[in-house]
Amino acid sequence: MSGLKKFVIFLALLVIAFPVSIYGYVFTKLKTIQDDSINTEALSSNDYKNEENITNILLLGTDARPGEEVSRSDAMMILTIDNKHNDIKLTSLARDSYVDIPGHGKQKLTHAYAYGQADLLIQTIEENFNIDIQNYACVNFESFMYIIDAIGGVEVTVEKGEIRELNKFIPETYKWNKSDDKGSIQYIRNSGKQTLNGYQALSFARIRHNDTAFARDGRQRQIIQAIIKKTETLPVTKYPGLLDAVLPYVKTNMKPNAILSLGAQVLKMGDLNIKQFEFPIDDEIHSTGGIYGKAGWVLRFDPDTLDILHDFIFNDIEFKQ
Repeated sequence: MSGLKKFVIFLALLVIAFPVSIYGYVFTKLKTIQDDSINTEALSSNDYKNEENITNILLLGTDARPGEEVSRSDAMMILTIDNKHNDIKLTSLARDSYVDIPGHGKQKLTHAYAYGQADLLIQTIEENFNIDIQNYACVNFESFMYIIDAIGGVEVTVEKGEIRELNKFIPETYKWNKSDDKGSIQYIRNSGKQTLNGYQALSFARIRHNDTAFARDGRQRQIIQAIIKKTETLPVTKYPGLLDAVLPYVKTNMKPNAILSLGAQVLKMGDLNIKQFEFPIDDEIHSTGGIYGKAGWVLRFDPDTLDILHDFIFNDIEFKQ
């Protein structure tokens, strides 16, 4: 199974980019993505670290390819709306993190979703990282291309050493794209800053053999930032089309009023520069990667480093290596 990270930032785009001037239209559309199947007990409890005026939303992407039903969570991020410090933060949780999945023992974090969907994944994250998750949003594999195409592509920097691996995936992602207007297949020829369409960006996200899992997460966050930057400049007239294109692929426990309320909070912050963090920390001091037992290759982290994670999310203290 590919280590592709699916980009799950659509809820963040709703929260960050959509103004209340189209409240009625957005409210009606948002009602279609509410997921009533999730057990809200874990989300409503306050058994783990939390603070007033700080909201943590789990954003996740599942790795089911078109036509597949069983999937794992291949991208997991905590979006923090921090009204205490007037900040927005995005924390990536490595899919190979070695954690205790309730009822299943020590395994990779990514397996929790396959065993028990969002309910078990939320429980696993709360118990292993001691962070209270208040809400969640999920986007599936196929949606990634349509989100990017709906906003007219994203601008990213492609390194020379990434081109070959990126182009290797393009025939497959091009085939997955069912849009009538996707045009003829296009490969990436040059390095540097450029605009990628949906299937090209998805291929960029799938690069995994060039470097490390942390580098893949870096490419993931680069695209997320590009999506947010692009939506900031979209005219209001484009919002209905964007919503129609992507909402069928999104589900969340949040009610429309809750999403729009968070959106209003974020708009008051003004600057949408998102602070980013990766956990476990990528060094040989705070984490160790390797094959461990029957779990395969995993990333084991020192429990004491949770203080660093909590400082970033709750105290606005950025880790300096």
